[in-house]
Amino acid sequence: MPFYLFLQIDWMNKFICDMWPFLDKAMCKIIRGVAKPICDQYVGKYGIESIEFGNLTLGALPPTLQGIKVYEMREKELVIEPVIRWASIANVTVDVKVHSFKLSAQLLDLHVMLTPRVTLKPLVPSFPCFASLCVSLMEKPHVDFGLKLLGGDVMAIPGLYRFIQEQISKQIAILYHWPKVIEVPILDGASGATKKPVGVLNVKVIRAMNLPKMDLLGKSDPYVKLRLSGERLPSKKTSVKMSNLNPEWNEHFRLVVKDPETQVLELQMFDWEKVKMHDKMGVQVIPLRLLTPYESKLFTLDLLRSMNPNDQQNKKNRGKLVVELTFDPFREENSTSPLISDGEGNISLKRDVPDGGGVLLVSVENAEDVEGKRHTNPYAVVLFRGEKRETKVIRKARDPRWNEEFQFVVDEAPMDEKIHIEIRSRRRRLLPFRTQESLGHVNINLVDVVNNGRINEKYHLINSRNGKLQLEIKWNTV
Repeated sequence: MPFYLFLQIDWMNKFICDMWPFLDKAMCKIIRGVAKPICDQYVGKYGIESIEFGNLTLGALPPTLQGIKVYEMREKELVIEPVIRWASIANVTVDVKVHSFKLSAQLLDLHVMLTPRVTLKPLVPSFPCFASLCVSLMEKPHVDFGLKLLGGDVMAIPGLYRFIQEQISKQIAILYHWPKVIEVPILDGASGATKKPVGVLNVKVIRAMNLPKMDLLGKSDPYVKLRLSGERLPSKKTSVKMSNLNPEWNEHFRLVVKDPETQVLELQMFDWEKVKMHDKMGVQVIPLRLLTPYESKLFTLDLLRSMNPNDQQNKKNRGKLVVELTFDPFREENSTSPLISDGEGNISLKRDVPDGGGVLLVSVENAEDVEGKRHTNPYAVVLFRGEKRETKVIRKARDPRWNEEFQFVVDEAPMDEKIHIEIRSRRRRLLPFRTQESLGHVNINLVDVVNNGRINEKYHLINSRNGKLQLEIKWNTV
């Protein structure tokens, strides 16, 4: 068993080494993005004119894993404790301009040794096999580095080296020492591994008032875009009100909610332009936790330039936006649904179908034995009520696995309707012909989905020799 673990560690170290140039670039970009708003808070204070990175690289040497212990194994999560050691040749220089005088601080030779506890959960069948990871430290990390200020070695000052080292280790331990954790989401909503829909948010965009004049020779042509945080779906839009600084819309939208405790409704006001890019007039957000289920709530929002609380431009009057929100959770399954007999001893469970709308959830899981005449790069196309959704393309695969979920918000139960799902193959070609072909399709009556609430079946593809398609379709009502 120890030999097996050694091989796994060796493979992971080689993978990290090969990926390190890309990881270094990505992490430096993240560091710049996180540090910029923090540094901007001090610009203009204490005579500080600017704070910028001079050099920022984590060096050519990646972290290495000295060992891994599998702490605990459960059905839907995996807990491991790797021992990480990093002898970095990082070079980070920060330039601070104070009263036209430039000060430089340089971080050199970063050495880190730590033992984090990493929990991979939940485990899912799609790559990378887990939806999120939670990290915490089991003991104080060892951190060592060199620090130069104005070219002098600050760490050479007696007593300062040990004090700084202890303070850094102490502060990191306070933030991330077990049982405190930092959670990093890995898979997005398209993977089907994250939280499932729990309800529908009804949004009524009513009006805006006292909007600023954006055009030089006329008024503004406002419209509103809205979306829920954490979603990659296209934003919904109101109509454009031409030459109007106090527009009224009274337009309704329905959005699928996955986590009412953490999601927010993002609202953006734009000035429509015929030729150039549309000008942003203001933004605002509404946390869904402010809503009580089934109760409508009116919001009169002051439009802001940005959601940065330190943005001085937010003090400028940009007008108001009035919206009405209602959160309708999905109805829970009724365990006391009546049993229906057909008179021949066969008994089935009949589900009450309430009036009103809901959400149709279509999960395209995988296909088997699909094959094209010229190429086999399969992807699935879902068509319902004129709306079209597509999965990603799996290149050169006869048994593709997608595990992608799509949502269709409807105003009434689709009792007498069908959904069309087709498997196609796409080839990368500049020529306009023979780049796509159909590998088979299926048409599904939705009456059983509405009556039963859910189906999970494998379908034989029409116009395919042996192709099959695994689908899960759910109907949730509000």
